[in-house]
Amino acid sequence: MVILVIIILVLAGFIIWIYNRLVAARQLVENGWSDIDVQLKRRSDLIPRIVDTVKGFAKHERGLFTELTEKRNQAMNADVLSDRAAAENAIKAPLSRLMAVAEDYPDLRSNENFLDLQNELSDTENKIEYARRFYNGAVRQMNTLVQSFPVNILAGTFGFGSQEYFEMDETASIPDTDFGP
Repeated sequence: MVILVIIILVLAGFIIWIYNRLVAARQLVENGWSDIDVQLKRRSDLIPRIVDTVKGFAKHERGLFTELTEKRNQAMNADVLSDRAAAENAIKAPLSRLMAVAEDYPDLRSNENFLDLQNELSDTENKIEYARRFYNGAVRQMNTLVQSFPVNILAGTFGFGSQEYFEMDETASIPDTDFGP
């Protein structure tokens, strides 16, 4: 009887330990996504400010401004992670073109407000990349845990599953151009 109680206690302890590891892994994933979301919102908030600044100098770029605004709205309204990643990737091309437009306007290149916004955008892009790497690392850890034996048996029972990576197209990066005097 004592041996049976000991076996039950060890088994219960093992299940509790696995459950707590799964909860900790899920918390890391949620924390990582929260960091990404904050930075993506920061970038979304910067876009209208940059557009407004550039509009004053490049009035004929209306199509670019409209496209960038539409892409921003799509990204902000995306609910599914894969849709959000695709929408965020779609922002990079028009945003990159907008930064390139500045090269054609010497007055804009020396505008202090534009330079500050450009630096903020570059800093935000770096923070997005850092947050994405942290999130994907947490997802890798969670997925490894959920798919490993014997945790995989209990993970499904407790409602834990594999998580989706947040992939962004690295080839469509925003140029880190220095327009300083």
